[in-house]
Amino acid sequence: MSTAQVNGIEIWYEELGPEDGKPILMISGVGTQSTRWKADFVDLLVARGYRVIKMDNRDIGLSQKFTDHGLPDFKRVIADKAAGKTPDIPYTLSDMAADGAALLDHLGIDKAHVCGFSMGGMIVQLMAIEHPDKVLSMSSVMSNSGNPDLPKPTDAAMAALTRPRPDALKDRDAFINSRIETDHVIGSPAYPIPDEDLRAQAEADLDRSYHPTGFARQYAAILATRDRRAELRNLTMPVAVIHGTDDPLVPVTGGRDTAENCPTADLIEIPGMGHNFPHEVYEAVLDGIEKATLRA
Repeated sequence: MSTAQVNGIEIWYEELGPEDGKPILMISGVGTQSTRWKADFVDLLVARGYRVIKMDNRDIGLSQKFTDHGLPDFKRVIADKAAGKTPDIPYTLSDMAADGAALLDHLGIDKAHVCGFSMGGMIVQLMAIEHPDKVLSMSSVMSNSGNPDLPKPTDAAMAALTRPRPDALKDRDAFINSRIETDHVIGSPAYPIPDEDLRAQAEADLDRSYHPTGFARQYAAILATRDRRAELRNLTMPVAVIHGTDDPLVPVTGGRDTAENCPTADLIEIPGMGHNFPHEVYEAVLDGIEKATLRA
């Protein structure tokens, strides 16, 4: 575990597995730390011969924060994008993709496989588009192409993601319970995760870092990002698009649309999977990632 000065900021990262293993950079979703790539999932990647690099995205976890920029004006971001203007936000998803590429340079890795879920899927798509020389294969999990016409999240899922949360510094239990409630709403209906496991994850994340405003700025970057379909059509590296058929937050149509616009993509749909990683889907997700890496 270490930090690196890359792309003008400080990024926290961790390497696991053999130094001569197949390098794979793992990028997490909006407002989530690298710990969402759970240890037992990463252990299975390592067992398959990978050198796993996990990183905290900027403005979350143990990476550099952007608190001085304050909270974004979401209505203004949406209005500016609709008007064809560049939204005034602290950073973009392209900046976050550049963080990943710069971290690989810092580690002396010429090329790596890249994998991201949700917002992380958008970031690795941009890595493949904007830094193709760094990407051996790309796996986009529970994400979409930025197509503005795609179906939206369910009302319940959107409310669970964006509703104000209790202040963890004032009421720790209420904050933890709010996280558990969100996991229930957006999680995998066929594979419910026990509440005690959800609570343990939420407590560990909270104890590691509490930075609620980072979510808002990352979410603004998502709102401001562009439609990537035309650029995805130009990709030449192997691509895996992995998506649960029961995802209420990023509907499976987002994965299908991404795959349809990637000429080198394999689409892996996982029945019963929502917007999380229960143990029961580990092997299907890992097989999907490896299907792309083996073609590289």
